[in-house]
Amino acid sequence: MNEKRVGKRTIALSHPPSVISYANIGGNQESKGPLSSYFDELSEDSFFGEKTWEKAESTMQKKVVQRAMDQARLKPGDLDYICAGDLLNQCIGSSFGLRDFGIPFYGLYGACSTMGESLSLAAMLIDGGYASRVAAVTSSHFCTAERQYRMPVPYGNQRPPTAQWTATAAGCTILAEDGPGPYITHVTCGKIVDRGVSDVNNMGAAMAPAAYDTLSAFFRDTGTKPQDYDLVVTGDLGELGHAIVRDFFSRDGVDLGENFQDCGLLLYDRQAQDMHAGASGCGCSASVLNGYLLSGLRSGRWKRIVFAPTGALLSPTSSFQGESIPGICHAVCISTEK
Repeated sequence: MNEKRVGKRTIALSHPPSVISYANIGGNQESKGPLSSYFDELSEDSFFGEKTWEKAESTMQKKVVQRAMDQARLKPGDLDYICAGDLLNQCIGSSFGLRDFGIPFYGLYGACSTMGESLSLAAMLIDGGYASRVAAVTSSHFCTAERQYRMPVPYGNQRPPTAQWTATAAGCTILAEDGPGPYITHVTCGKIVDRGVSDVNNMGAAMAPAAYDTLSAFFRDTGTKPQDYDLVVTGDLGELGHAIVRDFFSRDGVDLGENFQDCGLLLYDRQAQDMHAGASGCGCSASVLNGYLLSGLRSGRWKRIVFAPTGALLSPTSSFQGESIPGICHAVCISTEK
């Protein structure tokens, strides 16, 4: 593995795996956003035909994996592993949603960074010769997240300006050892970064230091700068977190430029949809990646992007006990060329 490293934390994959298929699913709010045309399926029913919101999230995961497999003309037995996660306790959205496929399963938890974590591990499994095809899957649901982390939805609590809207969405990327691309060329593993933010309604500020840490490591290790990429996209920092990361880099004399974007600012029309600081949730970056971003790479709109979703590693228990909110960010470089 040492010969593959380009720095302390960044790995240059020797045999970059190819994206052979991708799919995403969204809910009602996602259907009203500016990226609605990039979704494979949109539903006005927050229950997705199920009796509970938790079962609805599992159904989203099941559907999005099936869609991705269908597009690649694959059967469950054609996948060596599936790497999946969500925001629910014990990742029940993933385990209950994917149990019937019979695919060897790695359940992951990186909070809203899980799409980056699952994609990183899937790419390394293939690059290391341990798999030929791996699916990376992530989801979130507004109502399940609100019930678990904040207030019961019927309570109708008022949200402060720094609050973000958890996306009701799921995304699946299938990687393979061979294919036409785009390719995962580099992976940077995030570190847990905690700067003492404890406000559960200000996730952007809690996660921004982790995004700065991981992106700094990526640029330093690869010897590149933000302008070398068509897009540098963080996960769901929202308006405040996005501004904080830009400010951190400006203090280092680094201008992130106009190609610095955030999935939380792309998914919704924040004014028309009253989304305050933007979108959040595992499904935010997962759905933006598996629609808007990968479609743009496939069409030739972009040639090389950095995808760096962020996560807040809190739980209801830790918040009730007065703990601060640790952040994490995993980055992958996705390129149309190996």
